[in-house]
Amino acid sequence: MFRRFTPFAVAKNVYEIDISFFVNLGIKYVVCDLDNTLDAYYQKEPSQQAIEFKKKLDEYNITLILTSNNVKNRVKRYSDCLGVSYLYSCKKPLISKVKKYLVKNHIKKDECIIIGDQVFTDVYFANRLKIKSILCDNLVSKDQFFTKINKFFDKYVRRYLKKHNKLTDWREL
Repeated sequence: MFRRFTPFAVAKNVYEIDISFFVNLGIKYVVCDLDNTLDAYYQKEPSQQAIEFKKKLDEYNITLILTSNNVKNRVKRYSDCLGVSYLYSCKKPLISKVKKYLVKNHIKKDECIIIGDQVFTDVYFANRLKIKSILCDNLVSKDQFFTKINKFFDKYVRRYLKKHNKLTDWREL
């Protein structure tokens, strides 16, 4: 049962991942969750860290695509400032919106990796799409109300996965 919630790898945060890791995996698209993965949910514009991360990906011709369950105004403003494509109101872990985007843009699943901070929305979502995932810790402890419910259960799944050695640090791959 827990296999569907098992990420390909884990990282403390998206910013600690060396871009050569993506290159070695043949990754051309980093599909990244926005809130509490790339920046805090209350941050309206990209942080300097996010800008630098995007620049590093650009240097290796890796495209950053943002996905979020948040509303259009929040995601569009942030994404426009960062200069990246985005999908809002994705309703993750449902896969239809992202799957259509991948097909429409001729993006191969084996050239993607999904990065997020939640087991139920990001990892399960990636596994349903059959795309590798990296599970990160929260960037900040403050979260939106509805996310707190997911995080309550998330901690128990993470604890189980850790106990059974199912969480592999990206550096070990």
